[in-house]
Formats: sequence, structure tokens, C-alpha cells
Amino acid sequence: MNDQPFDLDPALIDRFAAIVGDKYALRDQADIAPYITERRGLWHGRTSLVLRPGSVEEVSRIMRLATETGTPVVPQSGNTGLVGAQVPDKSGHDIVLSLSRLNRIREIDVLSNTITVEAGVILQTLQEAADAAGRLFPLSLAAQGSCQIGGNLSSNAGGTGVLAYGNARELCLGVEVVLPTGEVFDDLRKLKKDNTGYDLKNLFVGAEGTLGVITAAVLKLFPKPKGREVAFAGLSSAQAALSLFTLAMDRAGAALTAFELIAKRPYDFTLKHAQGVTRPLADDWPWYVLMQISSGRSEEDGRALIEEILSAGLEQGVVGDAVVASSLAQGDAFWNFRETLPECQKPEGASIKHDISVPIAAIPDFIEKAATAVVSVSPGARVVCFGHMGDGNLHYNISRPEGGDDEAFLGLYRPMNNAVHDVVRSFHGSISAEHGIGQLKRDELIATAPPMAIDLMRRVKAAFDPAGIMNPGKVI
Repeated sequence: MNDQPFDLDPALIDRFAAIVGDKYALRDQADIAPYITERRGLWHGRTSLVLRPGSVEEVSRIMRLATETGTPVVPQSGNTGLVGAQVPDKSGHDIVLSLSRLNRIREIDVLSNTITVEAGVILQTLQEAADAAGRLFPLSLAAQGSCQIGGNLSSNAGGTGVLAYGNARELCLGVEVVLPTGEVFDDLRKLKKDNTGYDLKNLFVGAEGTLGVITAAVLKLFPKPKGREVAFAGLSSAQAALSLFTLAMDRAGAALTAFELIAKRPYDFTLKHAQGVTRPLADDWPWYVLMQISSGRSEEDGRALIEEILSAGLEQGVVGDAVVASSLAQGDAFWNFRETLPECQKPEGASIKHDISVPIAAIPDFIEKAATAVVSVSPGARVVCFGHMGDGNLHYNISRPEGGDDEAFLGLYRPMNNAVHDVVRSFHGSISAEHGIGQLKRDELIATAPPMAIDLMRRVKAAFDPAGIMNPGKVI
């Protein structure tokens, strides 16, 4: 395939546009611009056409034409991904397929505890619909006001609720997928038990649009907790945080629904740069934990449980100080503090980010060894560590040295990634815990994953997409 930039044949553009109608076929570059750059500005693509189909049938017709003409297709939902999976390349070969108009909630089944939604439904909209029906949809992300379910499933999104409820894959019971050929795989089932052969839906969940286009899904709902208690704790070390986590799991079990670890630097960045946040604790600590207990019995039960955990932590010298939210509003404020963290790193200059996971027991050792690796690449670089300690996923980000040059620091992106990821692999961890592979980590995945794993992934890709038109250049 020619790698030089070019515009798609106008006659071909017309054929695609006729499927959705001119109103939903974006050709003007001003209209296209929001679809070809990802939110962090790392990836900029090029296309002559963005299609916004309004039905599964239109998606099917688009894919049939794409296969017939060999036209690469980049599926896109809310365009909130962080690894470049949803952005076309710069060749101009690709068209972007936006799922945002497929935004119906098809059914809420309270008795089955399921909700059936189309790929373009915004995550927050789904959460609110579940809440109105007296149920909980627990997937929770900082981008939930704009990210869409199709992208959440395609990237196997994680977030703050994985500890208790699992990631997107665990929350999905069935999918509807349009294959590259235009065939529709309808697997919208509500079954929690189904051992009839291969679990095909899980080939598409986490595939980042490289095998087909997810157009709808059946997702799990849960009873709403009757008591939610949120606490902020200050601790002396990451090891103390691990001890508190062990204590909380022993005392609370499944009622422990979040356990977020925050180092002092991102905590300080948030106090410095965020608007409207208040200091959760009076004194400063090297590490902080945001913990949530969700009781299925009562508010009193949740309160008693979280107070029992913190009291034991204080008595054992694990916790230095702690405060339990005195109201729902204060609990929301604690969560807002946590969710604001990532944006508050931006004003500190260029940063190099890592979305990693290691076994929970290895987190303190990882943090210590990774800090040494960072200094070896860039003396003076500032580690910004926070994340979902309860499931082993840390956002181990590195800000440039104070007063340093942004461009020069970003020139260390690959050496820094290599150094940190070498430490991750030494603990048998993952270099992509919840953000996916996309373009950002594709080459590293291919270079470092077991050769048999890469071979099997390529066989799956070839079986579903022999023409190579589905999101080319991503993942594998």
C-alpha cells in the first residue's frame, strides 16, 4: 500500500456518503478536525471522510463497501482513548467510522440485572439510566461524561471500580458486532452461564476495533448499595498502604469497592492547580489512600465497617491520620479530588506516562525500583504516581525536571518507557493495564510479548480481517 498522503477518490467518497446521507458524511476539514486528534495531542491523523451512521444496517453497508474497495476503516466512539487506537494514520487512506449516533438504550431488564445499549451511549448517560431504574452500573472513569460504551468495550476499560466489579470485559454479557465483511454477529444474550463453545464476544472486547465494529452490548447491572462511605487516609509509605489494603480486605471483603493510592506529588499538584478542591487532611503525608466501602445492608453498617478498618489501622500504626466523609457531598468531593489528579499534572510541563500493573503485593517494591530506573534516564525528573492499588494498576507518570525543557524531556520518551517497563516485566506485570495498546505500545508489545502470543493474535486477526481493513496499524 502506498504510504504517501493522498485523498480518497471523490467517487468512492460519494458511494460511502450515500449510505448515511450527506448530513452525516463529514468532508470539510473543519468538521473532521475533532475526529483526527486524540485528547493528549500525541496523535494526529488525516482523512477525507468521517461517517456517522445511524443504524446497524448502515454500519453493515459501510463495511461491505469497505471490504469491496479495500478501504481501511477506523472505528471511533468518544475519542477519549490515550494510546492512539481511535485516530487514523497520516496517509489519508483511512475513513473514520463514528458510532456516536448509535446512542439508544434498547432495554433495561431489572429482574435480569442487565441493560442493553448501543455503542454510542455515553458512559455517564448509562450510569444515570441504571440509577433511575434502581440499579448500579459500576464502570467509572474520569472521562465518563464523554467516553462511549463502544470505546469502553473495545479498550476493555478499567477505572476505579475494578476491585469489586471487574473491568469492562467482566461487565459484558453479550455483544452485537459488524464484521469487516458487513455480516452482523448478534450475540446479545443475558446469560451468566453459557458453555456452548468459544466465548466469541471476548475476541472483540479489548480488540480496539481491529476485528470488527461493536455496535451494541448487554451489560451487567448491580443492586445499588444502601450505604456508601468514603475515607481519605494519610500514610508513611506505600508499604503501609499495602498493609491497610490487606486489613480492609480482611474486614470488608466484597464491600471494599475502591482503594486508590496517591503519592504526595500528585496530591500537591492537585492542591496547587485544581479549582475548588479542598485539602482532605490537615497535615501532609508521603502517601494517601482514598477508600470506599459500599454496604448492601445500611448506611450504619457501612459507617461502622469503615470506622472499624481505620481504627484498626491507627492502632497498628499503619494509618497516620484519616477522615471519613461526613456527607455524600464530602464523599463526592474526595472523589473529585482523585479524578482531578491527571489534569493537574499538565501545568507542570511535559510528562511521560505509564499505565502499568503488577501483582498487588509487589507494588511497594515496584515503586522503589522504578524510581531508581527513572533517575538513571533523567536525573531530576519527578515521579507522579497514583492509581488503583486495589487491582494492581498504577499510573506511573513522570514530569520533567523543574525548569527543564519540554521538548528535550519528551525526547526521552522511549528510553524512559523502556526503563520503567523493564522493571514492570521483572515483576511479571503488564505494560498496559487499562488504556490498551493502540499505536503507542504496538511495537513494544510485538518486541517483548512471547512470540507464540503474537503469532496467535496475528492468526486471529487474519481469520476475522483477511483484507486488513479494520483499524490498520493498531495493536498488532
